[in-house]
Amino acid sequence: MERFKNLPNFASAMTVIENCPMKGRNTFGIDVSADKFIEFGNEDELRSVLAQAGTPLLTVGGGSNLLFLDDFHGTVLHSAISGIEVLEETDEYVMVSAGSGVVWDDFVGYCVGHGWWGAENLTAIPGEVGASAVQNIGAYGCEVGDIIHEVRTVSVKDGSVRVFSNEECRYGYRYSIFKAELKGQYIVTYVTYRLSRKANPNLGYGALRQSVGESGETTLENIRNAVRRIRDSKLPDPKVLGNAGSFFMNPVISQSDFESIRREYPEVPSYPAGEGLVKVPAGWLIEKCGWKGRALGPAAVHDRQALVLVNRGGAKGSDIKALADAVISDVEARFGIRLKAEVNFILS
Repeated sequence: MERFKNLPNFASAMTVIENCPMKGRNTFGIDVSADKFIEFGNEDELRSVLAQAGTPLLTVGGGSNLLFLDDFHGTVLHSAISGIEVLEETDEYVMVSAGSGVVWDDFVGYCVGHGWWGAENLTAIPGEVGASAVQNIGAYGCEVGDIIHEVRTVSVKDGSVRVFSNEECRYGYRYSIFKAELKGQYIVTYVTYRLSRKANPNLGYGALRQSVGESGETTLENIRNAVRRIRDSKLPDPKVLGNAGSFFMNPVISQSDFESIRREYPEVPSYPAGEGLVKVPAGWLIEKCGWKGRALGPAAVHDRQALVLVNRGGAKGSDIKALADAVISDVEARFGIRLKAEVNFILS
């Protein structure tokens, strides 16, 4: 906890918007409003907001992992806490603190630019630093929980500061304690990451390994560029086609259930997920059910990546949810696997 005591608390004027349009503040582009939107720039401002905001409260980052089902009749909070600071450095590693409002991909670029290993596979994931610690974002064999050292938070109940160690965050696949037992109880203000100063590439995913190889040496820059190329080839730009990235989590099933599927579909891809467990790509399951590229009204399954649901224009949150429910139903009927949404459904 001591390593945080001298973090800057920059002066900042809060932004407060009544009856705030949220269409441009969620990547699905759902046209809803919030009774109030408040952007805070430091912990003192956050405490003052919490003392008078009332409920319900919703903390958002870049709006990339949520689906508004209706107008939000409460207060939406957004962190504008900025800054990246080296707290500790050795020949082996570096401890770096970032404000929760720092754009995640900017942070990754900062790490790559300084020669620090660990975040490069998480290039181009939308959102902000604070959300990374809550959602345990992951891609191409890496999860942010692998590099998080500590998470500094402010209690919604009394404004006190609490610093969570990595172990206390209880990171798992798209899971943290902030999404479960402590959901809505703490707001992230800073995250400290432990990054390696020595080369430590993670190229376990074949497509990434191949793309990096085509670029030449296995450098941080080449890995970052390769990840960006792969993502751009599969994932739609939310500024062009509203989406929240991967809508569903990849299901983890028992080895015996996997073997039952493989007997009928020998080509089913899979990844080890612990003793006796197998992870199956949700996109493959969805595609096998014939949903890739299909639409229900203004909502559709993306034609290049079945894991992504898109707003073709004018979709309501209920349209996206109806499509998701239909996909879930078909996958469960065919494979006996019930998909879980990675996206958070927001209804006040």
